Amino acid sequence: MMKTRKGYKVYPLTVAQKFHFFYLDFCPKKQVLNIGNSLVIEVELDFEQLKKAIYKAYERCESMRLRFTQDKEGNWYQYVVDREERDIEFVDFTGQTVEQADAVMQGWTEVPFEHHDAPQNRIVMIKLPDGYSGVYMLVDHLTMDAQSIICFLKDVIEIYCNAMYEDVPYPKEMASYITQLKKDLAYEAGCRAKERDEEFFRKLIESSEPVYNGVDGTRRLDEARERTGNPDVRAALNVSDSVESALDIFHLEAEPTKRLMDFCEKYHVSLVCLLMMGLRTYFQKMNGHDDVSINTAIARRATLQEKKSGGTRIHSFPFRTILSTDRTFLEGIYEMRDRQNELFRHANYDPVAYFAHRGRTYPAEPGATYEPMSLTYQPLTLKEKGLDKLGDIRYRTKWYPNGATTQAMYLTVMHRSDDNGLDFNFEHQIKAVSRDQLEYFYYYLCKIMFKGIEDPEQTIGAIINAV
Repeated sequence: MMKTRKGYKVYPLTVAQKFHFFYLDFCPKKQVLNIGNSLVIEVELDFEQLKKAIYKAYERCESMRLRFTQDKEGNWYQYVVDREERDIEFVDFTGQTVEQADAVMQGWTEVPFEHHDAPQNRIVMIKLPDGYSGVYMLVDHLTMDAQSIICFLKDVIEIYCNAMYEDVPYPKEMASYITQLKKDLAYEAGCRAKERDEEFFRKLIESSEPVYNGVDGTRRLDEARERTGNPDVRAALNVSDSVESALDIFHLEAEPTKRLMDFCEKYHVSLVCLLMMGLRTYFQKMNGHDDVSINTAIARRATLQEKKSGGTRIHSFPFRTILSTDRTFLEGIYEMRDRQNELFRHANYDPVAYFAHRGRTYPAEPGATYEPMSLTYQPLTLKEKGLDKLGDIRYRTKWYPNGATTQAMYLTVMHRSDDNGLDFNFEHQIKAVSRDQLEYFYYYLCKIMFKGIEDPEQTIGAIINAV
């Protein structure tokens, strides 16, 4: 067992990190773990001051100084170095188009990190041709997730603004990644909470076998039944033989977005419940099954310590609901809420162990699944996070795809910075799901949600027939 590396104490990986390594192993494109994004504001920046703010933010965030190392047996470990001494690069895109600048940053996002004893992020100060300036940031998903990236960038801006403007307060301290890591490792080593979580998922898995629902109907399930010669098969293959991916984004305007948000507020449910209800109703319409499963990503950031400690905390589990068509839309929404709260309570459990147990309980073809897609909702925008003190400074954030995904379809829903409307970001394997299929899917998803909120007392069956 490795104890130290280069004088630093080393720690085992968490379950969330192992989950990433798990699919990194069989993915030929190693940039699959890259997350690239940019944050730019419509202000002339003092880049020397910005560089100081970035170094300071590194100092305050342990998971941005994370390193990985392997022992002789091939086990991975992690440690945090004292400081970040790399030079912060600066790239001036003046004289180019915004599209050309984006293409360059897209290229940066496709370069994988070396995992041995090397930095797991890259920050570039950028000046765009349209008067916006800021930072491009690339991180390895083993060290950060979307929420911790937003948290870090907000820290950079607040440190910068505190130095530049009179009445902007210095940001409150970040939390320690190592402290949180020790808590997570203690849970994994075994405790009463872990036993309860294990029991919950064991019962859930063993209650009955789910069934696969395709984005374009039962074609894939029919193929699986034909291939295996078993008419009762319930799992199907939905990934292609290529991990090459594209990102297709559909924009929902601010006004209809507000109608969805108002509905959620009125009925005390989160937007995720409404999105889930829309998605599962679409699959129910296309496949004729009352039983629908979709993977859902859970951020596991309930406490302040978890929110501010950085790192990667996402656990992904199948979210299965069985709703007959005579139930009302609102009953369905409440079912989503109850199921989700249940999952939240047990979300520290190891997703790899979940899938392993399910695989033993219901043996299926290698690579077969019951979930056609994954959903993540990013509620965070910088506006709500206290940057309203800067008045009406306009800012833009942009996420860059890394060009590879191990899933057929991954939907991330997030709010746009300029008008708070929703962006539906579909990352998908090019050979598994086409742009046309996504357009059709998105069109019906919206029709279902708006039909549902118009009269939540109507039945699911009535909505399916009406759209």
